[in-house]
Amino acid sequence: MWVKNIVRFNVNARYYANCRAELVVGTIRGIEVRMKNNPTHNRIKSSAKNANGDKNGSGPLQPGTVAPNFELNSTPDQKVDLIHFRGRPVILAFYPADWSPVCGDQLALYNEILPDFNKYAAQLIGISVDGTWCHTAYAQNRQLHFPLLADFEPKGAVARMYGVYDDSVGECERALFVIDKDGIIRWSYVSPAGVNPGADGILRALESLDKKKELAHA
Repeated sequence: MWVKNIVRFNVNARYYANCRAELVVGTIRGIEVRMKNNPTHNRIKSSAKNANGDKNGSGPLQPGTVAPNFELNSTPDQKVDLIHFRGRPVILAFYPADWSPVCGDQLALYNEILPDFNKYAAQLIGISVDGTWCHTAYAQNRQLHFPLLADFEPKGAVARMYGVYDDSVGECERALFVIDKDGIIRWSYVSPAGVNPGADGILRALESLDKKKELAHA
């Protein structure tokens, strides 16, 4: 089914081959979990971290830290620069891979509650190490209405800046950051790879930012 969907978007041979390889790796990894007595369980235990740190040693950037600026491709010929959203809150949702079940559920949830994020004028941005052609096919297939950025080359460079790149599997961790209008990280969370973190933490962080704004204008 996924091959049919990708072909529909007329992906050229080089990018299509790359996208297919990423998807096959994801499928093979799922099979290995069943054959090897679920080694993902150990990965989840070691990667289930919050803002206190991750298994790579540095940990996610802490609240109060200036969010590193970056520029990544949203399509093969268009880039998104974080600083472009200065003046409004930003939600960064790092995730392991397009087409994976947990990522699909997580991003579908965020897509459904975009009106709730919009109440706070917050911009949602998804980031993974998938290439732009994978993102294009995935976003169109799932009808996502927020940008998916390709932390593709150098692989995971932005995720590393934010302390949420998993070297052991070559993917972004499942990490969330809420950045305020001045570019300061106000909330961060890293979920186990196999667990959908939902949106409650994001909404609480946005509500807190909104209350601070109201107090400032009181």
